[in-house]
Amino acid sequence: MESLDHATTDQVLTPPPLRPGDKIRFVSPASPPDRDRVLRHAEILRGWGLRVDFGEHAFHKHHYLAGTDEERLADLDAALRDPEVRAIFTTGGGKGSYRIADRLDFAAVRRDPKFLIGFSDITTLHLSLLRHGRVIGIHGAFFAGPGEEGVSAETVSALHGALMTTEDIVIQSRPEEPTAALTTSGRVTGRLIGGHLETLTAAAGWALPNLSGTILLLEANGRYRGQVDRQMTMLRKARHLDGLAGVAIGQFTDFEFDLRFSVIDILREHLNVLGVPVLGGLPLGHGRSPVSALIGAVAELDAETGTLTIGRGSI
Repeated sequence: MESLDHATTDQVLTPPPLRPGDKIRFVSPASPPDRDRVLRHAEILRGWGLRVDFGEHAFHKHHYLAGTDEERLADLDAALRDPEVRAIFTTGGGKGSYRIADRLDFAAVRRDPKFLIGFSDITTLHLSLLRHGRVIGIHGAFFAGPGEEGVSAETVSALHGALMTTEDIVIQSRPEEPTAALTTSGRVTGRLIGGHLETLTAAAGWALPNLSGTILLLEANGRYRGQVDRQMTMLRKARHLDGLAGVAIGQFTDFEFDLRFSVIDILREHLNVLGVPVLGGLPLGHGRSPVSALIGAVAELDAETGTLTIGRGSI
């Protein structure tokens, strides 16, 4: 099968936006979800005029996974193949998407492109769907960050805009995010690829597309600074970061930022040698009020204005 890594006449496709009356399906390709939380999120979607249903195994549990590999894969493939399902919401991340990401029905993905919505461990699915199916996904979720009682209005509005409009997505850097300190200068355009750093690193060599000419998105949570150092070292020394156009840095949460040599210093060391524009402070990830991004879409990173603008065209 041809992939995004190779010359091809096939476009990278942007699935059509949802309309009231469309059906969406929740599936659980990773860890077991919190049923009550998923049902609350389903009510938000019904409020948008969407019809909601659930994969057969959406609330199963198999050790730390939401069902066996075969059950989780069957639910995801069924949603990809069902012409009535117009978008697929993952119930959450955790662990396990990487176990099935190379076995998806990529022919169905290409035949009937539809948005897959999720982040964190779901990064592996976004990368594999882009590399092998050449279809854009949504890095986002109904996620409540640290200290938030529920999903913020900003998070809900951003996901609604990504899923149900054709407008470009403009994401503004937040000065209060620790990664804002990594912002350099310059403006570049490239396809936005990436997501959760640990998951992205696990995808290298089999699900990670060729990153040459792209804008790399990175976010992380709950990692020790040494783990981030290992992951960034692996990506650089294996030459996965060769030829990047730029780097977009999202939220790095649950780190100690007041250390003399913090995760920000570690990231700066690795990013400086790339010699490309870097925009930090983006509200993408596991922090407060995260927004949504289109993984695989062409974006403009402007470090001068602190904005990441993501387009809708299929290129």
